[in-house]
Amino acid sequence: MIMAYTVTRGRVAEAVWCPSPNCNERPAGASPELIVLHNISLPPGEFGGGHVQALFCNRLDPAVHPFFEEVAGLCVSAHFLVDRRGRLTQFVSCDRRAWHAGISTWCGRDNCNDFSIGIELEGTDHTPYSDAQYAVLGGLVPALCSAYATLGAARITGHSDIAPGRKTDPGPAFDWERLSALLAGACA
Repeated sequence: MIMAYTVTRGRVAEAVWCPSPNCNERPAGASPELIVLHNISLPPGEFGGGHVQALFCNRLDPAVHPFFEEVAGLCVSAHFLVDRRGRLTQFVSCDRRAWHAGISTWCGRDNCNDFSIGIELEGTDHTPYSDAQYAVLGGLVPALCSAYATLGAARITGHSDIAPGRKTDPGPAFDWERLSALLAGACA
C-alpha cells in the first residue's frame, strides 16, 4: 500500500521529527532539484536499534560497538530515513541543506548537498529492500515533487551515481524499475 504524505514548509507531517544539527542553510537561490537515495545500517548489516538516528543526531556511543568508534565523530545526516518496517523519520527540513552527499557531482554541478534531498534507506547494497520501504518511497517522492516544482522523477539518483568510485549505495539490491513503476505519472 502506497503511503500518502503532506509537505509543508519543508517538513513531512507524517514523519517522526528527530532534528539533526548536521545541516545548514542552502546557498542563496538554491532549492531542491535532486533526490539522492542512500543506504545505511549500523552496525554494518544490522538493522534497528536506533543507531542511525543516534549517528545523525551526534549521540552515537562509540562504546556500544567497535565499528561505532570509526563513525561516532562524523557530522552527517540525511533529510529522511526509511527503516525496514517503513517508518519515516525526518532529520532536516527539506528547505535546509543536510550533510548526506559529501564530495559529489551531478550533471556537471558539484556539492550536491546544496540542491538535493537525501533519503536513507535502512539496508545494505546486497540486502533486498522491504515492501514497506518501497511503499514509503512511492508516496514520499510524489509529495516532494508536488512541494518542489524543481524536482521530478528524472531527478532521482543513487549516491553511487553522484560519488562514483567513492560510494556504492543504494547498491544492486535496490530495484530502480520497481521505483519507476511506483512513480509512473506521479512526478512530471
